[in-house]
Amino acid sequence: MEQNDTYHYQVMRRAIAAIDAAGDAPLPLADLAAEMNMSPAHFQRLFSAWVGVSPKRYQQYLTLGHAKALLRDRFTTLETAHAVGLSGSGRLHDLFVRWEAMSPGDYARDAADLTIRWGWFDSHFGPALVMGTARGICGLAFAAEAGPDEAMADLQARWPKAVYIEDPDALSPWATAALGMTGETQLHMIGAPFQLKVWEALLTIPSGHVTTYSEIAQAIGSPKAVRAVGTAVGRNPVSWLIPCHRALRKSGALGGYHWGLPVKRAMLAWESARADAAPLNL
Repeated sequence: MEQNDTYHYQVMRRAIAAIDAAGDAPLPLADLAAEMNMSPAHFQRLFSAWVGVSPKRYQQYLTLGHAKALLRDRFTTLETAHAVGLSGSGRLHDLFVRWEAMSPGDYARDAADLTIRWGWFDSHFGPALVMGTARGICGLAFAAEAGPDEAMADLQARWPKAVYIEDPDALSPWATAALGMTGETQLHMIGAPFQLKVWEALLTIPSGHVTTYSEIAQAIGSPKAVRAVGTAVGRNPVSWLIPCHRALRKSGALGGYHWGLPVKRAMLAWESARADAAPLNL
């Protein structure tokens, strides 16, 4: 039976714990597979099929020092991102992300009279709660660490006056494209003007690369507002598609992540592995 993406994430979550427990010493394939209660061959097939690299290579992406390596080797300035044509739309591998923002007046009214449909979907990083208006996805939460009830309450609290309707079928085309990373999906970004500027900047960070909170502050014309930028990054309602996981501290520390640091580490590792494996697939 083909395993689903949520199953893959749970295995990866256990792998992160095993790698952390081992400290600086890398775990041999046989030992890491044993921690997962799998044969080495099964573990090798699972990760090679899912992420495109071997478990030995993938383990390097999951280490705590990987963020520092990303800042050294794959740091991008927002000016560079704009120069390669990512301004105004984002690309996540084979997925195009197009977006529009809610007007400040509508946001100030807490999205009153706005209908938001929602549904649960499987994803590479565990169960995903997708919310959307008629204009596009407005919320994407990951429940593997936070739990489904907390994820639902968190997103609904952002737009307390909206009308919520469970309707996964209506969201399925956007959600399938977004979580499967193929085709095109639309975002309806609902936030305060400053938040929207930060989220737009996040959309310009290429997959497999990272930037810093201070770099984002510089790019949006508010170089002293690093703390406010960090808060806006944390309030991003469309995780993964507006890639707040690609924002790091200058020190190389991961910083926070609204849906749990294991998810952020997994996302960075997954994207790095895909980026390195991509030339092999040409």
